[in-house]
Amino acid sequence: MVYACDFTASLRGKPVPRAYSLAYLTSHYLTPPEAIRLAADLGYANVGLRLRPNAPGAPQQFLIDRPEVLRETIAAQRDTGVTTFDIEIVRIGPDFDANAYLPLLDAGAALGARAVLVAGDDAHESRLAASYAGFCELVQRYGMTADLEFMPWTAVPDAKAALRIVNAAGKPTGAGILVDALHFGRSTTTLADIRSIPRELLHYAQICDAVSGRNFTTEAMIHTARCERLLPGEGNIDLAGLFAALPSDLPVSVEVVHMERMAKVGQREWARVCLAKSQEMLDGSAD
Repeated sequence: MVYACDFTASLRGKPVPRAYSLAYLTSHYLTPPEAIRLAADLGYANVGLRLRPNAPGAPQQFLIDRPEVLRETIAAQRDTGVTTFDIEIVRIGPDFDANAYLPLLDAGAALGARAVLVAGDDAHESRLAASYAGFCELVQRYGMTADLEFMPWTAVPDAKAALRIVNAAGKPTGAGILVDALHFGRSTTTLADIRSIPRELLHYAQICDAVSGRNFTTEAMIHTARCERLLPGEGNIDLAGLFAALPSDLPVSVEVVHMERMAKVGQREWARVCLAKSQEMLDGSAD
């Protein structure tokens, strides 16, 4: 098991073990309790759960308004020690209503989640910032952070835009910026942009690999993000540079989905390989 914090190790001057989380996309065939138990078996410290779809009718893990699934998930956490780190997904569009996400936040609070993944879809930047500020105010009451993820096909296309929106929102309590290696590699974001993000806004980051560059259509970028990411080391994203620019103790969400390869090797083996390759890339060896 890789623990999120080892205080005695830090006192001895030893590096604190990096915490890895099994992201939804890496385990999307599984129910929440199944994901937690698999994470425990493989050595992940946490899981990420998608309890609302990223688009109407899109896949998700069903737990909201299903008390029996919530009870089973909490029991799996208690039995294994694996916790829920982040929950998905909140999309802030022009007609955003934060109250529509109360069931998601209630479920996250019951699971002890620490972060909510937020996507920005409102091209009116000042309105997006205002909506984000209001959502941060709501989320912090639940003891969670609202982590704004930049994605090149959204209204928050790069790290500079994410930081600009957070600052325009007044950098409220609970604000955060989520760095996904894929979107770093396919946006205008530079390592200097990553280094400019204040530490207090960084709560976790996502790792995967792909062919980097900006000459992709929106459809191609979305397809890669949702269906065809590569294992760390298989593409040419500067993962070493990216994670050197991020805090060394930042929790890492292993978000590597490849539908064809997952179907061939099975969910368990895929999640195992994803963790091993992430550890090899970031720590120099697989545990």
